[in-house]
Amino acid sequence: MSMASENRTAVRTYSRTARALHWITMALVAVQVPVGVAMVYRGKTLNVWDKLTGALYNGHKLVGIAILLLVLWRLAYRFTRGAPPDEPTLEPWQRLASHFNHWGLYLLLVATPVAGYVGISLFPALAIFGLFKLPGIVAPDKAAAGTAFVVHMALAIALVLLIGMHVAAALFHYFVRKDNVLGRMIPRLLR
Repeated sequence: MSMASENRTAVRTYSRTARALHWITMALVAVQVPVGVAMVYRGKTLNVWDKLTGALYNGHKLVGIAILLLVLWRLAYRFTRGAPPDEPTLEPWQRLASHFNHWGLYLLLVATPVAGYVGISLFPALAIFGLFKLPGIVAPDKAAAGTAFVVHMALAIALVLLIGMHVAAALFHYFVRKDNVLGRMIPRLLR
């Protein structure tokens, strides 16, 4: 964590590692969501099972595993290194909402890929681009796979909604409140 020397309130930013993990996670999720929508639309809605649909499903599985591993790394880093203190200008209810949002995001960033992994284990659809196979974590059961995929989709929708709230709050703080909430993650935006 580094100090923002030009700021009278001594706002502390997230460390370079924490910021890098945040932005890499964001980039992977930004790719994962539209790929997930496209693969389901092509496969389930249009019933098109060609190489492109297969590549979308394989890519979605691979990126999902990457997100899960990255978020587990982020959590380990957060638990061992901590996070900077809250922006000093936040009101108590805003601190509570911020903590709820952050921990909700962590929960959904773990639960969503885990539910997807359970689904592909149940189906089973564990091969990735024909190059290797993921280990199954439950016994195959196609009927149960459908339920796991519905749970996966519901969690993904909740994740997108929580991300939307997270982004909206950061922009609100930057443009309306004109405080340093966003600057803690993007230090060049510190005021």
